[in-house]
Amino acid sequence: MRGKQYLTRSEDYDRVYRQNASWTSRLLVLRAAESGPGISRHGYSISKRVGTAVVRNRMRRRLREIMRLVPVKPGWDIVFIVRPGAAGASFDEIRKSVESLLSRAKLLNRENEVYCLKAD
Repeated sequence: MRGKQYLTRSEDYDRVYRQNASWTSRLLVLRAAESGPGISRHGYSISKRVGTAVVRNRMRRRLREIMRLVPVKPGWDIVFIVRPGAAGASFDEIRKSVESLLSRAKLLNRENEVYCLKAD
């Protein structure tokens, strides 16, 4: 089932972008669209303004790890648009921003909240 939780086709991204549901923070923009029953999928849009390929890939890895640990309600397609200021942010700052956006969008699955992230 590896890879099923990611948005991969441009049509999927276009469908999410056509929805008017978006939430913003200093580091990220969250766009979401209902996808019907099933698992939630997520994707990332990181422009070259954020930084070099190394920086963009680091952001993608951090966001994937955060989304792996955060419980999200099933049946949603979610796109995170990374803002240039996120390149210098710590993992904990990005995690807080993701959790805040998901909470404001009412996409956090609080029923089975078992994850724990601690900053050292």
